[in-house]
Amino acid sequence: MNTVHSRLCVRYCETDAMGIVYHANYLTWFEIGRLDLLQYVDCSYKDLEAEGLFVPVLSVQVDYISPARFDDSLDLYTEFKEHKRARFAFAYQLFREKKLLCRGTTWHNFMNVQGRPIRPPQRFLQSLEQIKDTSAN
Repeated sequence: MNTVHSRLCVRYCETDAMGIVYHANYLTWFEIGRLDLLQYVDCSYKDLEAEGLFVPVLSVQVDYISPARFDDSLDLYTEFKEHKRARFAFAYQLFREKKLLCRGTTWHNFMNVQGRPIRPPQRFLQSLEQIKDTSAN
């Protein structure tokens, strides 16, 4: 399994005056997917922070394909995409009843408590690479 599935339901407060999901809310949903993926590989963000490690978002790329609306049931699939030195990426696909609504990528790095970039811990990369390798089999 190289993707983690998160089930979402669009709340009224996530919609705009046109009745569709406000574009920035997709980023919140991406965060839910990341946290679910990290939990799945037993590397929770809470545990990382307790160790003095932080994972800021460096950049975001989003393709909005079709709008989500209030009370839609959504399926978000999050996958560890790649890592290059200290940077790494997650990819996301959001569906409503098998129709792709949105896809995106977020790039991150690790920072220590002083706010300096550091390489990801080996156990983190090994956990994420393991789920990537599982899908290749």
